[in-house]
Amino acid sequence: MTGRPGGTDHDQADAARDTGAGPERGGRDRGCGEEGRGRGTGGGSATATATASLPGTGTGSRAGGGGALLVVGDVVTDVIARHRGPLAPGTDTACVIRTLPGGAGANVACWAAHRGCPDVRLLGRVGAESAAWHERELAARGVRPRLVVDPQAATGTVICLVDADAAAERTFLTDSGASLRLDPGDWSDALLDGVGRLHLSGYLLFSRTGRALVRTAAASARARGVPVSLDPASAGFLTELGVDRFLTLVEGVDVLLPSRDEAGLLTGSSDGAKAAAELSRRVPLVVAKQGADGALVARNGALLARVPAVAATPRDTTGAGDAFTGAFLAALLAGADAVAAASEGCRAGALAVELVGGRPPVPGDSTTPTTSPTASAH
Repeated sequence: MTGRPGGTDHDQADAARDTGAGPERGGRDRGCGEEGRGRGTGGGSATATATASLPGTGTGSRAGGGGALLVVGDVVTDVIARHRGPLAPGTDTACVIRTLPGGAGANVACWAAHRGCPDVRLLGRVGAESAAWHERELAARGVRPRLVVDPQAATGTVICLVDADAAAERTFLTDSGASLRLDPGDWSDALLDGVGRLHLSGYLLFSRTGRALVRTAAASARARGVPVSLDPASAGFLTELGVDRFLTLVEGVDVLLPSRDEAGLLTGSSDGAKAAAELSRRVPLVVAKQGADGALVARNGALLARVPAVAATPRDTTGAGDAFTGAFLAALLAGADAVAAASEGCRAGALAVELVGGRPPVPGDSTTPTTSPTASAH
């Protein structure tokens, strides 16, 4: 497929003015990759349509005690263009283009299910033009989606330019659309019924309503004793948000999963180990993704372990960090310690870079989504 889902046009200029977002998605490393995507679009009420119910039993449980994983974050459509060599300005560059489901939050949920978490749930917001397609793609990978259908904005779209001659390095053009219009009105404390861990996509922090939702969801989780994890998401957008503001917003988070660049930005240190250790004085557990160098695990101001990466031949590094995070959280819920869970994350990251797109394969189909997004609108 090469077409973008049809539907409502989104005014990019207005969105940029509202959020101050830049045009590129932040970096991700290979193997234990780093995620980056997102632009907030401000507030606005929406008709909340739960595309799948999220029944639960009892209250949330602590780490290692099982329970479901609830992910709150972005659901977008990825348009991936794989080319060889530099782009040719002003003319054509031959490439292979595919349209696939994506979004950092949605990818994390799918990888957690793929790596064995039996109950993974996702709260996100999409446009009406592709809501059914995204719901089917999530369900096909074992995720129980609750998608809020936005009456005004289309589903976010990310154009991923992947240079096959540069170790599958990529550049991103991001229109977050509906994905960052999640707000506290989309939250219900009942979403935490039966949940053992809550994971928040850092892209939520790049819109006013998303920040309000993060505060609401995190407070609700703390009241139930449910651990909260967060991936900072994008060094570029963190710069715009401000380091001090970010660190204030993540107070009370139990696990932080930054990339190498994000950890460096948040601490001012170019030494990955020192950056991870310093961050773990603010957040109890820090797992810093180092791409081809694996991952660093730090707790309470001290480096616990250097976890090696798993060798892989990259085709597309999109989603490597999401894969790491999803597998890491699945392992924690299964009772693994942080170092063993980080090893699971590295294995998932290595698998991810050998696939095209940010998601694990649908069972029985390792290369393409189950249906086209345009077909889902009819």
